[in-house]
Amino acid sequence: MLTKGRGFVVFVLLASVAIAYLVASAPSPLPEAMAQDASALSVKRLLEICAAENTRVRELYTKEIVGKGTEVGLNFDEKWRQPDVEAGPLPALFLRETAKNLERDPVQLGLFLGSDFPIAQANLFKGQQAEVFGRMRVNRKAHHFFIEDLGLYTAMFPDFAVASACVTCHNEHPHTPKRDWKINDVMGATTWTYPKATVSINEALDVLAVLRRSFHEAYNAYIEKAKTFSNPPSIGEQWPTNGYYLPSPEVFMREVEQRTSPASLHLLLTQR
Repeated sequence: MLTKGRGFVVFVLLASVAIAYLVASAPSPLPEAMAQDASALSVKRLLEICAAENTRVRELYTKEIVGKGTEVGLNFDEKWRQPDVEAGPLPALFLRETAKNLERDPVQLGLFLGSDFPIAQANLFKGQQAEVFGRMRVNRKAHHFFIEDLGLYTAMFPDFAVASACVTCHNEHPHTPKRDWKINDVMGATTWTYPKATVSINEALDVLAVLRRSFHEAYNAYIEKAKTFSNPPSIGEQWPTNGYYLPSPEVFMREVEQRTSPASLHLLLTQR
């Protein structure tokens, strides 16, 4: 089971770095900033950590679940929630599930995936976000800004086409407004929001715990749906790269933690 509190996040972050510390030839002493609860972390750094974790999770899901899964006979569809559709969520819908899970939590972390060429008009950038994304189209870099009327500190990160599955799906969709996407194109952007300029280390860990729980719930929703297929995949330790398998939510999150924790701890302990 996924542990829900900040304590587990701290443990995973420190364990990951401790392993690196032990195998390094000339390691430096571990910083003690984790014990300084009053230490202030900027909202810019907090949202950078959240975005970095999301990028790695989406890449894992896109390549190792959707990409490899499609090769062994698993299907992924925008209508995956319908009872008669035997499919899992597409990568953008996996992110949407994560965002919905965040909305249900008291932690006020917001997440939105938008574009200037969205398949669903609900994902069309408007107003200030559209203006910022226009600049992002040119420089392909993250942008940080404040939404005055909502009182939200905001970070927008480019959403690149990291896999052929992304490109093919968008180019071939019957309602797509653009049919010439290529690998590494900026297809849109993830927008993260938080209502405070700074947070304590403890609050940052709470936010990360909620984010990871949201990833877990999004993936678990797919696994529960997969169990209802007429020919359900084997669910456990193995991945689609080995055949008609899906990793369990615990195995999936274990891989998430291994891929995200070292970088997240580094960002927490460096210049804030």
